[in-house]
Amino acid sequence: MSAATAAGPVACPVCGALSERVHALHERSPADLPVAGVRVELRVRVRRLVCQAAGCARKTFREQVPGVLERYQRRTVRLAGTIGCVVTELAGRASVRVLPVLGIETSRDTALRTLRRIPLPPVEVPRVLGIDDFALHRGQVYATVLIDAETGRRVDVIEGRGAGVVKALLLDHPGVEVACRDGSTVYAQAIREALPDTVQVADRWHLWRGLADAVGKEVAAHSACWAAATATGMRKGRIAETTAERWQQVHDLRAAGVGLLDCARRLGIALNTVKRYDRATRPEQIARPPRYRACMVDPYRDHLRDRRAAEPAVSVTQLLAEIREQGYTGSQNLLYWYLNQNRHTDDHPHLSPRRAARLLLTKPANLTDTQAGRLAEIVAACPEMTVLADLVRSFAALLAPDDDNADALDAWLLDQARAADLPHVHCFVRGIAQGLDAVLAALTTEHHNGRTEGVNTRTKMLKRQMYGRAGFDLPRHRILHA
Repeated sequence: MSAATAAGPVACPVCGALSERVHALHERSPADLPVAGVRVELRVRVRRLVCQAAGCARKTFREQVPGVLERYQRRTVRLAGTIGCVVTELAGRASVRVLPVLGIETSRDTALRTLRRIPLPPVEVPRVLGIDDFALHRGQVYATVLIDAETGRRVDVIEGRGAGVVKALLLDHPGVEVACRDGSTVYAQAIREALPDTVQVADRWHLWRGLADAVGKEVAAHSACWAAATATGMRKGRIAETTAERWQQVHDLRAAGVGLLDCARRLGIALNTVKRYDRATRPEQIARPPRYRACMVDPYRDHLRDRRAAEPAVSVTQLLAEIREQGYTGSQNLLYWYLNQNRHTDDHPHLSPRRAARLLLTKPANLTDTQAGRLAEIVAACPEMTVLADLVRSFAALLAPDDDNADALDAWLLDQARAADLPHVHCFVRGIAQGLDAVLAALTTEHHNGRTEGVNTRTKMLKRQMYGRAGFDLPRHRILHA
């Protein structure tokens, strides 16, 4: 397609003086968006004009076509915009595979140059700031992302995740009134030092996750109680005997004044294991139910139980033939193992500490009748489980922001959690006490860090798209333009 610029005066790009004195004519051949898959090339005749202003450093200049042609470009603005949209979503190699379908040919290096040429948005510090970190190379290299917690707009992505990095950014860009963060004490310190008047808000999801971890440990510590109530059964034999012996050895050494590290060296076990045995007041708190995972025999459990009840002397070979006719494709050894562990006598699937904790943490309205019945058995197993269930339900009610939650949280901390004989819950309570102001803000205001977690989820997808081969500047471009 051929075209020519219209006659008329044009402003000098240096001094701004208008000129329509033609010095020469030039032809530019930029590529345009394809039509029906056919490549389109424009042949545009433009003028080189003479600047007639006295003292101007630019003697001649070539006119541009704003919105169509930019200086030093071989593509029209709309073609460059289309390529920019694709490379922002797909980066280099994937863009090169997709663009030919649209009728656009380009190379991987050109795609990456186009991506880097897209200007980054200016850093505009929002009123409500969300802050979190993500791993560029897990365990070694991290970065910090800051967003507008109200709109989800990306503010900036900076290398590192220490207090100094965040503090420097906040000092350079003041104006934050509310800062949403996770339970990191590093970010709390940075915000406190840089902007002491900023209201810090803990993330409600992380609060619930912290309680869930404490509940899981308490449920595991009381496995002997609820396992007996739910007919789950505990480990027996050599493993149980070894557990009881080690518990007795650790407590004998501790009673003699031996330190934890010395106990680990003498017994030849890990220090954390010694700590776990030392915290337990009786060996039953260390015991755990056996870990039974779902297997191929589970669908035929009812048939095996009925056959063994009707004919106790029936052979395993006969049972194997019967369930093979029903579709069983497993081995005979697996059936032997299943029957020897008496798993066929269970009326319901095996209950592990993790599943028991999940029942406690699930919203009661979302439980089936069977799950609700098992939860009732767990709660009634011992006084500690009853208290733990009450703590979970009362804390879950606090996660709906309300002005009255401040007094309710004090009551939960003082009257319920600290009074209960639940050591792991006490650890969770101490963590809340360290950042009580941020927790109160989380339970009484609508602000949260959910949008920041969503940005991190998308960031992980972008990082995996590039197979970890990109430097920091390229992921930063894609995150800020996502």
